Amino acid sequence: MPELRKDPVVGRWVIISTERSQRPSDFKHQPDPKGAGFCPFCAGNEDKTPGEVLAYRLSGSEPNTPGWRVRVVPNKYPALRIEGALGERSAGMFEMMDGIGAHEVIIETPDHQATLATLPLRHVEDVLWVFRDRILDLKKDGRFSSALVFKNHGAAAGASLEHPHSQLIALPIVPKAVEEELDGCERYYRSHQQCIYCAMIQQESRARSRVILENAEFIAFTPFASRFPFEVYLLPKAHDASFEKAHREGYSYLAAILQDVLRRTLSLLNDPPYNLMLHSAPWGEECEHCYHWHMEITPRLTGVAGFEWGTGFYINPTPPEEAARFLREMQEPKGG
Repeated sequence: MPELRKDPVVGRWVIISTERSQRPSDFKHQPDPKGAGFCPFCAGNEDKTPGEVLAYRLSGSEPNTPGWRVRVVPNKYPALRIEGALGERSAGMFEMMDGIGAHEVIIETPDHQATLATLPLRHVEDVLWVFRDRILDLKKDGRFSSALVFKNHGAAAGASLEHPHSQLIALPIVPKAVEEELDGCERYYRSHQQCIYCAMIQQESRARSRVILENAEFIAFTPFASRFPFEVYLLPKAHDASFEKAHREGYSYLAAILQDVLRRTLSLLNDPPYNLMLHSAPWGEECEHCYHWHMEITPRLTGVAGFEWGTGFYINPTPPEEAARFLREMQEPKGG
């Protein structure tokens, strides 16, 4: 029997279509072919990108030259522009402002063939530290209210270049998805005097049916109302609203569980396209008491069509309990 499940944070309904349940092998994803053409993100091509705003590099190496481990550059084709004022205005019932923001590319490694699943663990941790460093720097700009770090892996997930990279966009407004989470968190806190994500972690830890793995500081599970097959949430076990305020050891634990989940997912589903999103507390919002930062990983195995667009519902053909079981039982492949 299919089930309608309600996301406890944002109130979104999902149809878990058990009658057309799909196993990992049913998706039959064919990985994107690895191109051999020119790549502006590869080492030696630093002059083909805008000048770097941050790089972790070998001591003595010059900016915008080889010798870097992780490199951050402005997006050559930014969604928003860094220069200017917001220029908020209205035209009758319509509101608008100038497209001001920061749009940066985090080039995760000089190695074109590597991924977060295959890089050395310390290198994955470096990528997370770069996320933190850039968020802290952009947070100083009074025009911005929030930042989203995201990764598109594979053409079907929106990646225009296959070289491993993530992106960061700082915004003058709070994204609707985060705003909906904040509203849900505040409602739950008023009713229960507890963070809803902390309560979720406690319930998932007791039930175990959707937990994939955990370590001393983080837990990974498939959400109860998963929108997509094999969707995964990564959360710190301790209550923390802001990713950039995590303590030093936290990033090493996060790197370990993130890489483990990605290895299992990519091996189980034959390197599927996926999106990774980092949701952290907006800047200046009074939400430390109720919000809980987290990562969402959504493999792109099914399409979004008329029903989803017309209703706001999602149809997921793989129950999250089954997805978690497959991922739990997947032996972690060895990385680089």
